[in-house]
Amino acid sequence: MDLNLLKTLDALLQENSVTRAAERLGTSPAAVSRALGRLRRTVGDPLLVRAGQQMVPTPRAVRLREEVRSLLEHAEAVLAPAPGPGLPDLDRTFTAQVSDLLLANLAAPLTERVRAQAPRAVLAFLSESIEGTPALRQGAVDLELGVLNHLDPETCTEALTSVPLVAVARADHPLFAGPIDARRFAAADHIGISRQGKRHGPIDTALAQQGLRRRTAAVVPSHTAALMMARTGDLVCLTLDGWLPDALAALGLRTFPIPVATPPIDIGMAWHPRHSSDRGHRWFRDQVRATVRHHTPSPPTGTSPRSG
Repeated sequence: MDLNLLKTLDALLQENSVTRAAERLGTSPAAVSRALGRLRRTVGDPLLVRAGQQMVPTPRAVRLREEVRSLLEHAEAVLAPAPGPGLPDLDRTFTAQVSDLLLANLAAPLTERVRAQAPRAVLAFLSESIEGTPALRQGAVDLELGVLNHLDPETCTEALTSVPLVAVARADHPLFAGPIDARRFAAADHIGISRQGKRHGPIDTALAQQGLRRRTAAVVPSHTAALMMARTGDLVCLTLDGWLPDALAALGLRTFPIPVATPPIDIGMAWHPRHSSDRGHRWFRDQVRATVRHHTPSPPTGTSPRSG
């Protein structure tokens, strides 16, 4: 087996471009084009065909993509040196895209965990403003952490945890004067959280099934902004169940279960397959995984079924 030919095939299937595959491999487009010709003859399939100004994979190429990536990962693992107990000499910057709410709870413990094992490593946290862009594919981001949407098809993902949502209001909000049912919840003014300015979501769908509709008085792009607004007025917003209890108490905020059934928030991490077998990146993913699982509280018994 010509392992270099397999690596070329992997690069072509990930990039769908001779030029970008050559850049990834550190060779010339002409060399990659010749290798593609050999691959086509060997596989008996064109693999990539032109569609306008782009190249698109054939159905056979789509089926081969993950199999080829897996073969290379196994080969690289066989040849890689055995990992040591830590990475004290790792001098590297890891760039992660994280939402503001996750960042507030995880940035400090993740940084401390990384510093304890790799004191020369640096963490750079980017906001969600680049979500939906090819940042992972282009190498501008090493890892995306949060709700995983709008990913490129080749992106590797791993589910980490699932957290219910709860509602938040200032501690002396009129809602707390009595039981908070769906009707009283819908009657309150709400703060929507959306970078795109969306006003409706799963909670609105659940309320509509009961013939109810809430009023969204404002839409803000971040959870932090929503919490700061909720602390000074009669507005209700949302947060993750059990998340940052000390900070909420300091802001004079109080959480309560959402009185309609809505799905929890699924949190995961995503990375480009070029990093799958990279020792440093694997170690960083280990730190992220451990931090998320250690610092994600379990919801109180009896409240999670109604949190959405």
